[in-house]
Amino acid sequence: MRKPRSEMIAETRAKLLSAGRKAFGSIGYADASMDDFTAEAGLTRGALYHHFGDKKGLLLAVVAEIDAEMTKRLCEISLKAATRWDGFIDENVGYVRMALEPEIQRIMFRDGPAVLGDPSRWPNANGCISAVARSLEILKQEGAITDIDPEACARFINAASSSAAQWIANSDDPERTSKRAVESFRTLLEGLRIHKG
Repeated sequence: MRKPRSEMIAETRAKLLSAGRKAFGSIGYADASMDDFTAEAGLTRGALYHHFGDKKGLLLAVVAEIDAEMTKRLCEISLKAATRWDGFIDENVGYVRMALEPEIQRIMFRDGPAVLGDPSRWPNANGCISAVARSLEILKQEGAITDIDPEACARFINAASSSAAQWIANSDDPERTSKRAVESFRTLLEGLRIHKG
């Protein structure tokens, strides 16, 4: 029995995404070729063009897939924390620490910005900023942080975490750079807190 067309389309897309992710994660965007993706997936260039337009379109789709996975992991980190504030810190620091993971480091923090431009302009960026702003609004209402503009502050935090992650990813010593970045980032975020004496 033949599979429904929608299922075949989804399978083709998933195969190409998987092949693209494997190539981008191992050899990088510049060295990955259209033939790498199609041969790995057992498909034609036409399928790649049809689903993603070109190599850059495939990278954008891979970035979106990894971003969704990162978001899920960060939400899980946040939920494990003892307090809302600890969850907020853990989630933001967790994002910066992910820059040590080889696939994320290469695709999200090296090749992504080099090929797709400023991460604050990526399609997923506004969702991330909105989520941070919502967390800040709740923390502000609870009296845990100072009276700040949640959206403006979320944009600053987003820029700082993205910049820190790119610094780690492009560092000659990512482990050492991560320790420095995380320590400083924590200090920066702690400045928002209202310490009740």
